[in-house]
Amino acid sequence: MFTGIIEDLGNVIKLEREQENLHLTIQSKITNELKIDQSVSHNGICLTVVHLEGDRYTVTAIKETLDKTNLSELKTGDQVNIERAMKLGDRLDGHIVQGHVDQTAICKSVEEVDGSWYFTFEYDKTLNNITIEKGSITVNGVSLTVVNSETNRFSVAIIPYTYKHTNFNTFTKGTVVNLEFDVVGKYIKKLYDINKISS
Repeated sequence: MFTGIIEDLGNVIKLEREQENLHLTIQSKITNELKIDQSVSHNGICLTVVHLEGDRYTVTAIKETLDKTNLSELKTGDQVNIERAMKLGDRLDGHIVQGHVDQTAICKSVEEVDGSWYFTFEYDKTLNNITIEKGSITVNGVSLTVVNSETNRFSVAIIPYTYKHTNFNTFTKGTVVNLEFDVVGKYIKKLYDINKISS
């Protein structure tokens, strides 16, 4: 479980395909604090550390993960948002994030407004995910508050600190991002759908 508060920007050093799997080697300042089998969020995707060497570590993504996320679009030299799993007793500074990406979205616009930025994203509504105004959303692993919630699009406001310390500063129109919708909202929607069917 994660909070959506990014700890570091990791650099993609190597991408290696092995059958349908993708091994990602990441360089990070927190590598020396990691251990084999540890869960780490990469752009909001929970992946397991399988190898450590110096300031680099390797994680592996399987086909299902590659199909549902933007990992296949990564290139050597790209940056990924990194967060380690929360410790029991830690403050929950963001919101409850599982590290299980629901779907991707496309950045439709980036607007700078008085020192902050507004990013608007559009996603496939046929997957039945929803946002609500002032609700929580995770974009590339970053815990954010929804503004301008619509059927298949929403915006988020990014403060200068978040812009500088996450890969939001690389987003342009057309950038594909990972979305994890609020887990509480997903359960409520599921219950609503079940009740609607049984009525």
